[in-house]
Amino acid sequence: MGTFDVTVLEQIALEDLRNGDAVNAHIDEAKEALTRVFGFTEFRPGQEEILKAVFAGEHILAVMPTGAGKSLLYQLPAIVRRGLTVVVSPLIALMRDQVQQLQARGIAAAALNSSNSGEDNSEIEAGLRRRRYRILYVAPERLARADTAELLRAAGADVFAIDEAHCVSQWGHDFRPEYLSLAEVARAIGHVQLIAVTATADEPTRADIVKKLFAVPPQIFVRSFDRPNLHLSMARKTDATRQIESMIARHKGHSGIIYCNSRKGVEKLAEYLGQKGVLALAYHAGLEAGMRSARQDEFLRHEGVVIVATIAFGMGIDKPDVRFVCHADLPQSIEAYYQEIGRAGRDGLPAETLTLFSDADIRLREQQISASVAPRDRKLIEKRKLNALIALCETPHCRRQTLLAAFGETSKPCGNCDICDGKWPRFNGAIAAQKIMSAIHRTSGRFFPGHLANLLVGHASDAIRRHGHDLLPTFGVGKEFNPAEWRSIFYQLHAAKLIAQDPEDRDRWIITKDGRAVLSGEAPLSLRGDIRLPSGRKVAVRRSLQEIVVAQAKDPALPRQAFEPAKTDSDVVRLTAKENRLLAALKAKRLEVAREQKLPAFIIFHDKVLIEMARARPKTREDMLAIPGIGPDKAVRYAAIFLSLIAVHSDES
Repeated sequence: MGTFDVTVLEQIALEDLRNGDAVNAHIDEAKEALTRVFGFTEFRPGQEEILKAVFAGEHILAVMPTGAGKSLLYQLPAIVRRGLTVVVSPLIALMRDQVQQLQARGIAAAALNSSNSGEDNSEIEAGLRRRRYRILYVAPERLARADTAELLRAAGADVFAIDEAHCVSQWGHDFRPEYLSLAEVARAIGHVQLIAVTATADEPTRADIVKKLFAVPPQIFVRSFDRPNLHLSMARKTDATRQIESMIARHKGHSGIIYCNSRKGVEKLAEYLGQKGVLALAYHAGLEAGMRSARQDEFLRHEGVVIVATIAFGMGIDKPDVRFVCHADLPQSIEAYYQEIGRAGRDGLPAETLTLFSDADIRLREQQISASVAPRDRKLIEKRKLNALIALCETPHCRRQTLLAAFGETSKPCGNCDICDGKWPRFNGAIAAQKIMSAIHRTSGRFFPGHLANLLVGHASDAIRRHGHDLLPTFGVGKEFNPAEWRSIFYQLHAAKLIAQDPEDRDRWIITKDGRAVLSGEAPLSLRGDIRLPSGRKVAVRRSLQEIVVAQAKDPALPRQAFEPAKTDSDVVRLTAKENRLLAALKAKRLEVAREQKLPAFIIFHDKVLIEMARARPKTREDMLAIPGIGPDKAVRYAAIFLSLIAVHSDES
């Protein structure tokens, strides 16, 4: 028996070794394909570890930020291995763009969806039965058809990749009921490896994805949510159209997205911007499908187009050179905010985000949650996510730190947000914080910011009188601020983790350990002074700021505004005048080629590639191949065209 056990163990060890050798061989092939097909010499952070698990046959859930290369997690294995990879995607436009890019790189890819003609779909189905394709994109609605699973079995489908996997979860911000049938479809196809990817999924959402999609527990990979190339800014609305105009002016000639919460708001803002000479296109679900498709194509194919849209636009949009995303109204949740700003700067170059908000936006969202027919647990989660977003809007600390903390990630001050830029004045907020925390304590933590604000300013509303709070010692002790300002301070305390919602009772606010230190006077507190103070009080805030600076000189432990900028993978683009002239010519040539081939310009070359061309001025095809993002296939197609242009510019110089 002992000998038998050893033999079995030896066989298992030998099999593991063989599997390890096979995985390493696949990784080597994937690296070769990465260079040959995609023009990159190194994996991005996190990709190789996940690819090893994919090649080992594991089921995968990968949560990675936008632009981190999630699509390569199933595209590279599809190139390296035999069989068919089925990619479930929620948007037809995304399928079309992905297929065009893969075909341009010589990969046998296709998409089955309702935008194809019947003849096209029949031709693709015939190709699937002949096993012509490596990658097939398909909408979840298409998979619901009874004959689809049979077709995919016949086509040799062995990998089932689910993009935007958070759509399967009712706890996520973008739930889609059609995603609920995907696990059943996977079982019907039989013996497929599941690879689910998303950019936004907190811990409860991840647990729900696992429960809804996987028959056996997958390997879960959660990478940093940080997008260091995005500059984060938030501001209260003063004159929203002028604030938006100012942002567009900073990005003249660049593509951008502006989100509004209503169709009427979209139409009104797009019309206004058009009158100001901005190429602005409205996009919302109320438009005819053909018009939506045409406007999306216009945005994808050309530079300098600004899309003004509701949340109906954007999921899966793979346009790498979006230079700004603006929210004209408060987003629906912290996850929706992260997903939507993630559409900027996918090429890794610097991009800007701006979110405008108002008390009216907050009240509207609170009313929507209260009035919904969702179960109480769902409403509590929605409220929690809204509070996290408001805290981000009002935070006195680094925006990126606060945003990442909402996803359970710690970080240092980023040096790339409006708070770290030092744009906002600050004041000694210890006394204000003590008043709010005292009000929370005396009302048992059962009341939310609006009620507490009325209590502090001494407004005897019906609710205040009904609960007897007009008799409390804290009634009217905070008349130095108005209710809106007190609400802002409340959420600053939330963002600073001085107060929090009780994890076991989400209807109750509690004072944290750090909050108790401020309440007792043992710890100082600096708050942001951008709340709309009457002009007579601005001087007082400036004096408080000076007091803090003096105090910091005496006590280095006090919070500071000066931060070391974080190093990022994205260098700010600084070109000489000569390089800029060449870059403009390269972009013009790219647009000409793209129009001839009826492709979006970025499919020819990303901006990042053209910038490197302008800097390096390659003279030969070998020089071109040394530029990241240019593989042999791209070099064969386009090297001669762009080398000729560069040579002409060099001669002129």
